[in-house]
Amino acid sequence: MANKIPRVPVREQDPKVRVTNFEEVCYGYDLQEAQLEASRCLDCKKPRCVEHCPVSLQIPKFIEQVVKGDFAEAARIIGQDSSLPSVCGRVCPQESQCEGSCILGIKGEPVAIGKLERFVGDWSIANGGEAVATAAPNGKKVAVVGSGPAGLACASDLAKMGYGVKIFEALHKAGGVLQYGIPEFRLPKEKVVAKEIENVLKLGVEIETDVIVGRTVTVDSLLDEEGYSAVFIGSGAGLPRFMGIPGENLNGVVSANEFLTRANLMKAYDDRYDTPIYVGQRVVVVGGGNVAMDAVRTAARLGADAHIVYRRSETELPARVEEVHHAKQEGIAFQMLTNPVEVLGDDKGWVRGIRCVRMELGEPDQSGRRSPIEIEGSEFDIECDVVIMALGTSPNPLIASTTHGLETNRRGCIVADDERGQTSREGIFAGGDTVTGAATVILAMGAGRRAAKAIDRYLQGKV
Repeated sequence: MANKIPRVPVREQDPKVRVTNFEEVCYGYDLQEAQLEASRCLDCKKPRCVEHCPVSLQIPKFIEQVVKGDFAEAARIIGQDSSLPSVCGRVCPQESQCEGSCILGIKGEPVAIGKLERFVGDWSIANGGEAVATAAPNGKKVAVVGSGPAGLACASDLAKMGYGVKIFEALHKAGGVLQYGIPEFRLPKEKVVAKEIENVLKLGVEIETDVIVGRTVTVDSLLDEEGYSAVFIGSGAGLPRFMGIPGENLNGVVSANEFLTRANLMKAYDDRYDTPIYVGQRVVVVGGGNVAMDAVRTAARLGADAHIVYRRSETELPARVEEVHHAKQEGIAFQMLTNPVEVLGDDKGWVRGIRCVRMELGEPDQSGRRSPIEIEGSEFDIECDVVIMALGTSPNPLIASTTHGLETNRRGCIVADDERGQTSREGIFAGGDTVTGAATVILAMGAGRRAAKAIDRYLQGKV
């Protein structure tokens, strides 16, 4: 029966309307839709979806409760492995993880696991959140640097084990990339992010904002003077990369990181705020990842004619298929097999265009994607007022440079054991983008959870 039911489509805002606002694109399932979609699950004896989830969410078990209509129990099952279900249900790349391994996907459409997780998470928020039991306080304190997905996941798990946990956040709002990086139309801040953080605070976790670790305090001072028994570094990867081409210092060239931070933290999406953000008439976003899609779709909503320039073909685009599909629906122009070689400026130092060359694809590189090769004599110019570089990010070197003996690799990432998050310094653990470079929310959460277990073993003397 289950595999005879077609996948339940999810309702979305009309593209022509949504490109004029910052309201959420996807409406999610209502109760009947969620239960119908949940009934498609085959409840496999060896659920491959669980194996391919970075936090090993008990997917068939929570889906079974959705079918029964026991959403509180579904929320409890999810809560054993994830502290951010409403977030993950919206932004995880399910198509390459849980849903990508669903048996139903072999001959048809996989179960919409992400949409069901979002439904349960949102139901839980609307009904006061899940009451989670925590162990009795054990008297030991752990410091967490950064309140993004890795830090929140690590802090939640440690608090449940009875540790006194305090998160130190550099910005004035907690949430890390959930707060400053992912746009409102994909991840609502008040409705979802703020509520998920409230649930973390209910566990007894403290969050102190406006603290730059490496300046205000150091990792060593937390350990030596503040009485913390261990430190988890989950400070993300907020240092943007540029191409190193002529003209990158012109007015009107910005990183996607800065552009999205202004749009999110300074509320460019709200007409009541006079946000210092410039998009001009025409914007070119360089890159093909999720951040590039977020930046170009934000620029379009702020009134610009927005374009993507990417040096490979559409097949190699690293962004989620859903994000590319939504961008195309919203009228975003894609210039594929195109690589910038110079940003062009006017006599006042402002961007007037970008010079590009056509590319062709050669043999696969180390990532398995075919390498782009420049076609000689193929230069052409694209007129624009703003160029947004979305070429990835690396960790800010501040923490590593102020923490003696903390090993980093050539990309500036902290070196940490994959399974435990143990760094080169005893008592210091790390995980998420600060170790891997820019990756996904769920991978960062998985790293935070593994580190929490390792910190517990370390502090209990079970190393």
